[in-house]
Amino acid sequence: MAAAIPFSVSLSLSSDSQPSKRLPVSLTSSNLQLPFLSPHKSLHFSSRSRVSSKCSSPSPPPPPPPPPPPPPPSSTTTITTTTTTSTETSSASTTYSYLEDSYKTGRFLSNEEIEKLNALQDFRYYQQLETGSMCVRLMRLEEMDITVKLLAESFVESMVLPIGYVSLLRYLVKQYLVERRAAMPHAVTLIGFYKAKQEMDTGEEMEDLEELAGTVEVCFDKRGANTSPPTPTSPKNAPYICNMAVKGSLRRRGIGWNLLKASEELISQMGSMQDVYLHCRMIDSAPFNMYTKAGYNIVKTDSLWVLLMLQRRKHLMCKKLAVLKNPSELDIPGSDTKLSSQLDMLKS
Repeated sequence: MAAAIPFSVSLSLSSDSQPSKRLPVSLTSSNLQLPFLSPHKSLHFSSRSRVSSKCSSPSPPPPPPPPPPPPPPSSTTTITTTTTTSTETSSASTTYSYLEDSYKTGRFLSNEEIEKLNALQDFRYYQQLETGSMCVRLMRLEEMDITVKLLAESFVESMVLPIGYVSLLRYLVKQYLVERRAAMPHAVTLIGFYKAKQEMDTGEEMEDLEELAGTVEVCFDKRGANTSPPTPTSPKNAPYICNMAVKGSLRRRGIGWNLLKASEELISQMGSMQDVYLHCRMIDSAPFNMYTKAGYNIVKTDSLWVLLMLQRRKHLMCKKLAVLKNPSELDIPGSDTKLSSQLDMLKS
């Protein structure tokens, strides 16, 4: 731009017939602008610039040579092995695709684990009670929050803690359930739904909407065992039942009994060992009576030293499951009186 200004001034002086009149005006800095250049000169300058830029640009590099073709397979055995591996991978992914999203663990599973997870997904336990009906199945991911609420309220009640601790326990219980969910199919959390019966004005019976009534956790083997089990410790390779809780407003209806029976039936279906273990606090007389009536015996009891750690003394109880074709036939609903009478009939 600085080189174009003197050239414009000299051109104006040479083309003017009266240089004495044009000289003061052409030397003014405000009039030395780009529009005063002649169209021919501007065109010549632009074309020269284009030529210079075209000449100075480097030539494009030659295209790279094409990659060499892949080598042919060395032998027929290699082709057969690759086909077999891809077939097994496709079969495993197809089996895993049958699982619902709420039951997927988010980690790699073997074919055996996928089959067990399919069995857990299809597990259902139905029982008709005197006041309604009950269904027990595997907890889904979207049902974790209501299960956490039930467990937190149950723990606050059993430990005689202020109600303000419910929020803290909800956080801790949810972290625990997330970790236990990753252990599937070696450990599962079952939930039970209850439907109450109501009589209409016409005398017909109708059922209300189902509500969460209880929950229980089942461990099948060593891989599903808890890393910090309570004392007295049970064998890690044996099935273990724990964390059973029943909604306060639905107690005395056989909910806890059917949660226990559903756990035993699931253990039998999964092909685990027949010796099942559970813990019961010494102060919990009602659960202890239920476990005793169900066939559990005391194996070991906590010593007095656990009191120094501000813990309750517990019984470790065990039961050897019978091999039954249809375990649901021995499920006993109803009140405690009916439960005791039917158990006496089974023992006689």
